[in-house]
Amino acid sequence: MGIHQQFEARPVDGAAEVGSDAFQRKLARLNVGRLPPRLTAGDWEAELQAEFDIRRMDAEYVEAERRAIAPLLDAVPRDVDGFMAWFEALKLTGPGQNDALFPWLAKRATMPQMQWFLTQEVAGEAGFDDLVALTQLRLPTQAKLELARNYWDEMGRGREDGMHGPMLEATARELGLKPDIETTVVEALALANMMLALASSRRYAYQSLGALGVVELTAPGRVALVNEGLRRLGVSVRGRRYFQLHAGLDIRHSEAWNREAIRPIVATEPEAARLIAEGALLRLRCGERCFERYRSELGLSAAATRYEQAA
Repeated sequence: MGIHQQFEARPVDGAAEVGSDAFQRKLARLNVGRLPPRLTAGDWEAELQAEFDIRRMDAEYVEAERRAIAPLLDAVPRDVDGFMAWFEALKLTGPGQNDALFPWLAKRATMPQMQWFLTQEVAGEAGFDDLVALTQLRLPTQAKLELARNYWDEMGRGREDGMHGPMLEATARELGLKPDIETTVVEALALANMMLALASSRRYAYQSLGALGVVELTAPGRVALVNEGLRRLGVSVRGRRYFQLHAGLDIRHSEAWNREAIRPIVATEPEAARLIAEGALLRLRCGERCFERYRSELGLSAAATRYEQAA
C-alpha cells in the first residue's frame, strides 16, 4: 500500500483541536505507515501532499505544547555547568517523577492490571532506536558518536537476540498483549506522536536530543519497578528481560548522553540549552499525563496513592 493511500484523508478540521482525542488518534494512525520503506509507486504528488499534511499536524501539536511550557523555561540556566545541574535534577523534580503508579505496579498490581498497563506502553512505543537514528543526523562529531554508541546498544551490538525492540516484543508475546491504536488511551498515543514529531524534523533536533536524554535519565527507576512487579507475578526472565536490562543500562546511557552529547553542545551553542530543556519538559509532561490516566483507569484511589508514596 502506497503512502498516499494510507495518508489519503486530510488532517482533522478546525473542529477537532490540537491535542484532542480525534487529532491524536488520527496522527497515530498516520504514523504507522510513515517510516517503513515502500515500493516506488503511485502518485508522487499525492504522497507529497500527504507528507505535508502530516508534518503540519506534527508542527501544530508541537507548537501548541511549546506555548504551554514556555513559562517553565525562564529559569533554565545558559551556562553549561548550571544547565547540566538543572537537567540532571529533572530526575527528581521533573513532571511525573516519583509517581505512585510504579511502586504500586511493583507491589500490588494483579496480572490483568499489569497486562493492561503494558498494553498501553507497547502501543505507545515510538521505537527508541529509530528516534536516535533520526536525531543524530548532522550533529557535531562528539554528540553523533555518542548517539551512535547508544544506537549500537539498542541494536544488540550486532546480535539479533540482544536487540531491545524484540525484547519488548517477547514481553508482549508472553503476556498475550494485543496493542491497538483504537483502544489505547490517547495519552500514550500522544507521547509517541510527540517523540516522532521531534525526531523527524530538523527544526526540533535539539528538542529531540533533550527528550531522548531525559528518557535515559528518568527511566531506570520506573523500569526497575515494572521488572519487580513482573517477577512477583511469575513472568519469565525472558519475558521481563527488556525491563531488567534497562534498569541498569539506562543509567550508564544517561551519564554518557549527558557528558558526550548534551554538555558539549551547550558549551559550544549556548542557545541550544533552552531547546534541549524544552524537549525534556515536553517529554516529561507527556509522560506525566500518561501516569495520571493510567492511575485513573486502574482505579488507584487517593488513599492508595498516598500509601504507595509513603511506602
